[in-house]
Amino acid sequence: MPATQRFLCQAIELARANVEQGGRPFGAVVVLAGEVVATGVNETVATHDPTAHAELLALRAASRKLGSPNLAGCTVYASGHPCPMCLAAMRLAGIGEVAYAFSNEDGAPFGLSSAALYADLARPLAEQAMPVRHVPVQDGGQPDLYAAWRRKQDCQA
Repeated sequence: MPATQRFLCQAIELARANVEQGGRPFGAVVVLAGEVVATGVNETVATHDPTAHAELLALRAASRKLGSPNLAGCTVYASGHPCPMCLAAMRLAGIGEVAYAFSNEDGAPFGLSSAALYADLARPLAEQAMPVRHVPVQDGGQPDLYAAWRRKQDCQA
């Protein structure tokens, strides 16, 4: 069996086991150089945490194991189409490739599609369902937040 199919099957098996435990049907596997670095299952029900998606938990575990937030060179194999939050996190982490087994179309009849969210996020901010506004604030003469961070980084280098 090709590696992609093998890792996708592993993600699906994680998802199936999670369903048996009362969780949602999502599993993810992070792979580096052909080896599994970390796995995760959707824990939103168990933890009441809306960000506890399989992919995010797998990224967090991989970052801890590798000792870095930079996961360049890693591939994520997910049982289902990653939602925008998970996809953004994978991009921020430097994931090189993502493969998933079940599409948004597969999940739609079961209420497991993020297609509507992708569509809303593709619209300009002013037209999206959730208002997002830039409100510049000066905090009482304190140094610029970003400039203070940069100075701190420069001192640690």
